[in-house]
Amino acid sequence: MNATVLAVLSICAYLGSTLLIVQKFHRGDISRTPLYLAWGAAFAHLAYTLIAFRNEHGFNFSFISTASMVSLIVTLLLLIATLSKPVEKLGIAIFPLAAIMLGLNLGFQEQLRPLQTHSWQMGIHVLTSIIAFSLLNIAALQAILLAIQDQQLKSHPPKRFILSLPPLQTMESLLFQMLGAGVSFLTISLISGFIFIEDLFAQHLVHKTVLSILAWFIFSGLLIGRSRHGWRGQTAIKWTLLGFVSLLLAYFGSKLVLELILNRT
Repeated sequence: MNATVLAVLSICAYLGSTLLIVQKFHRGDISRTPLYLAWGAAFAHLAYTLIAFRNEHGFNFSFISTASMVSLIVTLLLLIATLSKPVEKLGIAIFPLAAIMLGLNLGFQEQLRPLQTHSWQMGIHVLTSIIAFSLLNIAALQAILLAIQDQQLKSHPPKRFILSLPPLQTMESLLFQMLGAGVSFLTISLISGFIFIEDLFAQHLVHKTVLSILAWFIFSGLLIGRSRHGWRGQTAIKWTLLGFVSLLLAYFGSKLVLELILNRT
């Protein structure tokens, strides 16, 4: 099938799934049709990405292409999580974002920026970096949803959407599970980067490394605080979002400045 057709089908399915999720909780529906549609969107997105990989003889790690790939991995991780956890409501934020990133990737033909080295060592570093960011992305969205739920339950009569969410304790448990998995992959990413990247200054990676380490300390400190002191609620939400902002600047802030502003690799 043509790559453009796959991308358009995926975008439509992402948006359709989002609308169905919204309608589902307004009507109290228990149908899993939105998730089936989202799986279809993700597989079409994956097929589009693989066709691009074949045509370009490797992944294009330009800003928009990387953002599209990350949104795909976030979507797949979320869909896998829905098999055992009640997190499908995060699709309201994740699925439209994936559609937007795929649409930008389809509409804007960027300069090809392949990985400079194709060694398996760098492959491990890049893969674990993307997985870590994707997991912590979901954790950040979970934290935002948790903040809204907490505020609604304390200050206003809860709306139907809020009432449809799992209890706060379950939401917090899911948040820390995502954080734990994300920090594990971030740790592997940082270690592999220190071992296998030869010159941080020549490759413009110093600021990315510093921000990633800062994010690691924030997330790790939160997990330790949870374990030893029972940190939860607003403390968990604030530190999760702070760590994610640091990681977001590390992963995409530098790429945005270097590629789209300074036009450098």
